Amino acid sequence: MNVSPSSRTVEILLVEDSPSDAQLMREALRESRLSNSLHTVADGEEAMTFLRRLPPYDSAPRPDLIFLDLNLPRKSGREVLADLKADEQLRNIPVCVLTTSSHENDIAEAYALDASCYLTKPLDVEDFISQVQAVYNFWFPKSAGS
Repeated sequence: MNVSPSSRTVEILLVEDSPSDAQLMREALRESRLSNSLHTVADGEEAMTFLRRLPPYDSAPRPDLIFLDLNLPRKSGREVLADLKADEQLRNIPVCVLTTSSHENDIAEAYALDASCYLTKPLDVEDFISQVQAVYNFWFPKSAGS
């Protein structure tokens, strides 16, 4: 899934109900100068609408990477992850769970649902930027830092 910066921008979907956490992600991606386009939705239902390209997201791009909060309104992150991995069209999109929970049960459940990685939201902005950049560099090594 390497994406060359000369071929196109990496599409990232952030599923996050906290406006401050969504802003932090925007800043983390801007600070790390990663070649991407960030799309944000605020709940699990909206995430599935975006991913299935239903109105009003008919022309939404297919994400190359999803950052998914576990604790979401309307449809939990666990339910979104289960739906994604059960869908033949969506199951290969890497999903990085990004949540405040560090409970072993939550981590085990996320990996049982085929999450690609699990990150606990750090309190420090620099740590957050570093974590986001590490995930991005792992999935898109050729486009990192361009």
